[in-house]
Amino acid sequence: MHYWVRATSSDFAGTLPQPRSGHSAVNIGKSKVVVFGGLVDKKFLSDIVVYDIEAKLWFQPECTGSGGSDGHVGPTPRAFHVAVAIDCHMFIFGGRYGSQRLGDFWVLDTDIWQWSELTSFGDLPSPRDFAAASAIGNRKIVMFGGWDGKKWLSDVYVMDTISLEWMELSVSGTLPQPRCGHTATMVEKRLLVYGGRGGGGPIMGDLWALKGLIEEENEAPGWTQLKLPGQAPSPRCGHTVTSAGPYLLMFGGHGTGGWLSRYDIYYNDCIILDRVSAQWKRLSIGNEPPPARAYHSLTMIGSRYLLIGGFDGKSTYGDSWWLVPQEDPIANRLTASPPRNILEIKDATSLNDDFQPQMKDNQTEKFHFSELQRRLQISVSPSNSRLPIVNELDDKELLELASRLAGDEVSANSLAIEGLREHWKKTESNMVKLKELGPLLRDYQRLIHRHHIERSASDQQPGFGEHVMHQFYHVKSVSQLRMDDVPKLLAEYKQLPL
Repeated sequence: MHYWVRATSSDFAGTLPQPRSGHSAVNIGKSKVVVFGGLVDKKFLSDIVVYDIEAKLWFQPECTGSGGSDGHVGPTPRAFHVAVAIDCHMFIFGGRYGSQRLGDFWVLDTDIWQWSELTSFGDLPSPRDFAAASAIGNRKIVMFGGWDGKKWLSDVYVMDTISLEWMELSVSGTLPQPRCGHTATMVEKRLLVYGGRGGGGPIMGDLWALKGLIEEENEAPGWTQLKLPGQAPSPRCGHTVTSAGPYLLMFGGHGTGGWLSRYDIYYNDCIILDRVSAQWKRLSIGNEPPPARAYHSLTMIGSRYLLIGGFDGKSTYGDSWWLVPQEDPIANRLTASPPRNILEIKDATSLNDDFQPQMKDNQTEKFHFSELQRRLQISVSPSNSRLPIVNELDDKELLELASRLAGDEVSANSLAIEGLREHWKKTESNMVKLKELGPLLRDYQRLIHRHHIERSASDQQPGFGEHVMHQFYHVKSVSQLRMDDVPKLLAEYKQLPL
């Protein structure tokens, strides 16, 4: 279980970065996080703000080095650039300033805080913004895609930071669609690319792996599209992917209700790509996440993640948040929070009617319940499914729903629950009330546990296998579901024996 906790002045000394989006934040070893550039209120930034991890101090170093004729040291203001850390160096390429796409290449030595503009050679990449890049070991950088102001790109470049030579990688076979606003993360010998906005504007949710980047492997460069099991993220761009040992953590980003729609949906969900089991999972979050956003940064500091900035279509954020495991001392702050009021709410069909001016039906299908609750300013009793599986007669919400449905017709709780289950077996997903989802999810997990897990243990019937897939069994809170998960959850529930 993890918790989101807003950072306070007691967490740091010094001055935190000003609000921004489209900036970069890189880890320099385990000693510091370097934040550069970004955009706020149409103003492009070129400042450097550093977090000293050991001292818990934010500071702005006085940088020296090359710069423009105006006396400015370092790169010109920009956002949506790529930034990659190798040893004590931060490399910067491209980005946007106003309507201009940039193609310059810079390095910052964080030991002496000196900027140098690099004169590179070879196959020079064209100016671009919204590209994605990652380090290959401690010498090379690989960059994929972006937007050059006229077209979306799908080219791959490798830069040797010692020789300063760029090389465009010749990749045969099936290629990913050109895109921008995606992520690219080096995982051992492969570059993993997820999502982005594609040619013509659609936002994508595909995952690709690029091989052939490690010279010692003698592999021909080639792309493979990966389709992993589990709860895959919805299509998005402007998200972050942060490497954390055996996991990759995806947070935030934005999507649309469809390629014909201009309505942007912003996300604040946490999805894990488990490298060991090669599947998607939802990170268990025990409280309300930060406001949804894209073009933020999320860096890992020990066992904590630090979220900075971002944009939600209207506002640029200047807040900072910790994402911490439940045993972290920072999580103790949450115990002082007052309990939230639980309000009675209308059924999902009425809720959609209320929400109609803001979102079309097809857009709500991709929407997370936690975001829907935030937009409508309502609270829903959280599912207790993160607790051990409990008997239905101890599930108070289930009993209350069953009693309401049965009325005066039955007096026994067991008969009322049986009636509620039959009701759910016959109902359509758009008729399920939002407040029913917690009890429905728990009963779904309860029936799976009873008829598959326990019986598997006693060899009465097979348990989870290739023919028995229950994708919501490990979902720990109803707020982790998306709108388009409800029909799937109900369909799986209807297949379970009572």
